[in-house]
Amino acid sequence: MGVVIESEVWEPNRSVYVFLFISCVLSILCLPTKAVANVLDHAPLASFLRFQRKFLLLFAISSVMEGLWAVFGEYELAYYGFSKEQMLTFISFGYAASLFIGGFLGMLSDLIGHKKLCLLFYMMHLFLSIWKIVIGTPTIWLTSILLSLASSIFSFSVEAWMVVEHDKLGQRQDLLNDMFWLMTFSESASFIGSQVIANHLIDGNVKKNIKSVWSGAAVLAVVSIIYVTRGWQEAPQTVALKDYRVSFHRHVTSDKRIWLLSWAQTCVQFSVAAFWILWAPTIVADGREAPLGLIYPCLLGSKMLGSTGFPWFFHGPFVLRIDEYLLYVFIIMGLALSVVAYDYQEIGVLVTLFCLFQAGIGVVLPSLARLRTMYVPNEIRGGIMSLSLMPANAALLLLLVLRGHYQCIENSTITWLAALGLLSAAGCMYLLRKWGKQLHRSKHSL
Repeated sequence: MGVVIESEVWEPNRSVYVFLFISCVLSILCLPTKAVANVLDHAPLASFLRFQRKFLLLFAISSVMEGLWAVFGEYELAYYGFSKEQMLTFISFGYAASLFIGGFLGMLSDLIGHKKLCLLFYMMHLFLSIWKIVIGTPTIWLTSILLSLASSIFSFSVEAWMVVEHDKLGQRQDLLNDMFWLMTFSESASFIGSQVIANHLIDGNVKKNIKSVWSGAAVLAVVSIIYVTRGWQEAPQTVALKDYRVSFHRHVTSDKRIWLLSWAQTCVQFSVAAFWILWAPTIVADGREAPLGLIYPCLLGSKMLGSTGFPWFFHGPFVLRIDEYLLYVFIIMGLALSVVAYDYQEIGVLVTLFCLFQAGIGVVLPSLARLRTMYVPNEIRGGIMSLSLMPANAALLLLLVLRGHYQCIENSTITWLAALGLLSAAGCMYLLRKWGKQLHRSKHSL
């Protein structure tokens, strides 16, 4: 008589979703309001609110488009019969394109205008969506390269464009704080919405409805192109390449804080990319079963909750310098990944650590954006952001080749490197805080 061994499927408790939702709502509703300053500072408040709503709507649509590829891309490749080795090649093509081409798109964005690069982002998505609808089976190298370049543009050009447009309105710099955390919040919410949209469009009949996802992405791309071209005006760029190069070199060589901030951004980019590559294999290792589609919203919900905590550090009883609280956030995130890298096996603990890491990302992303506003001039912001991604993309490409093709390293090694990178980012925040205090004392003595 044969013995049937039933495998236990781990699922997150339903109360986790309720907890994350209620926590986000309470964190927003209970946010202490800043005392009203000079009334003249708030004179153009109506125009700023219109700008905020328009931009956040555009950003949410862009995030949904990115989320559709992130949520459904791997599933589509598996449906068309691509092996794991081919999927690894797919990812490697993307990081190679981001390294050799995407790293310089930020400087191009500074020179020709961020609006034009954002339009290129939507055109790439539109082209790929139409290609998939017409051709069907994806061309792996073309899809990977265009998607990676589009993601690179999304990572720097949208933020840089928002900051430039904000300055045109003549608003105070502290109003950017709300924009930064709302962007992180809406991005995570849009990614969850992308999962819902993809599941709804597929509707159980993959063969019949697989093109409906890309039809939806094409519609969103067309709407975004029309919205940007008709609803936004951008002054023509007048900066010559020679002047831009001189300005870039002067600021980069004279301000070490830009180097520290860029390295911190590199470490965050590396750890986030490594996380999304390895989180699913880590959970289902050794044949364990877990519904990844139910865990995915928990991770993004934790990131949303973390982003709502960002404004608490500027108002109310938790007022701290950005580099002060980021020092501890980076340490906590590094320690969380260290436990994961130690090859811990309990799924519940792993999911908790992953949620803690994502909550930290929710705090870190708007905080780094605020630091860039403080230390990086707007005219070179896109270039600094894109160049800071190059070391992370180079490291990820090398590790993917060593792990996938040569089997020289393990997944835990990549996780260890991500944890060490976050701890080094904490060191950058320590130096920023130290130099900031020294600068404050020097100004005070004068």
